[in-house]
Amino acid sequence: MNGSKVAFLSVLSNTFVVLLKLIVGIVTGSVAVISEAIHSTLDLVASLIAFFSVRISSRSADKTHPYGHGKVENISGTIETLLIFVAGIWIIYECIHKIVNPTDIELPYLGIIVMVVGAGLNYVVSRKVKKKADELHSVAMKSNALHLLTDVFTSLGVAASLLLVTITGWTILDPIIGIILACYIMREAYKLLKESFPPLLDARLTDEEEIEILRIIEVFKERFIEIHDFRTRRSGPEEYVDFHLVIPSSMDISTAHKICDEIEHAIKIAFKHAQVLIHVEPEEELLKNQPQTH
Repeated sequence: MNGSKVAFLSVLSNTFVVLLKLIVGIVTGSVAVISEAIHSTLDLVASLIAFFSVRISSRSADKTHPYGHGKVENISGTIETLLIFVAGIWIIYECIHKIVNPTDIELPYLGIIVMVVGAGLNYVVSRKVKKKADELHSVAMKSNALHLLTDVFTSLGVAASLLLVTITGWTILDPIIGIILACYIMREAYKLLKESFPPLLDARLTDEEEIEILRIIEVFKERFIEIHDFRTRRSGPEEYVDFHLVIPSSMDISTAHKICDEIEHAIKIAFKHAQVLIHVEPEEELLKNQPQTH
């Protein structure tokens, strides 16, 4: 199953879960269930964004976009996380309103059943989406998987709150747990925002990733003199790597080209979506640029 089909699967599951939670939330009068319906609605919007962004970002580079369409995924991931923040704020607002104006919950066991069913469905789909996201290095699908997984936890939390309300009769537990869940999903959104937004500003790869790339290049150190001007950045699922490779002045172009091909191939084994650009410099250029000592 390709990325688009997996992303569409999350659209279908979220549509079903949204309708189920919304109907039961209205019937039971539980603000936690209604908050979950709102949360799931934003999950549905996020799934739609992920679905279209995956299709667009997979397009090949063209005349207008010579570096491809990868950043569409980062834009998508950023929008999705902002939607989670909106959901969190709205849930907190509704919960505070419920604390000020408490109401009884009708048919709590119906709400519990729906929350557990929705959690189970989204858990299965989130595992599939996460697996495909890791395969494709898709930040949009990874964001979508997080949406689904947070929905699992929040749904189970709401089920637990409804059960406690039923046992104890303390209706205030419903909005209090709703606020706790809202804070949780906003915290998860912040963590994801730190991953999806920096590539829009061409931030470099992580320290671990750069160290791994440099380690790969170092394997070929006996065949070149040094590297400098090493730079990296991410665009959607792709990593961009470029650096200057200093070779002996006596080395012919064909040999230098072969070394560059081997280095590029080695990097792409570890980073399947890497785009590598190597600028070759003869040793005499390095000596020319070194400061003169007297």
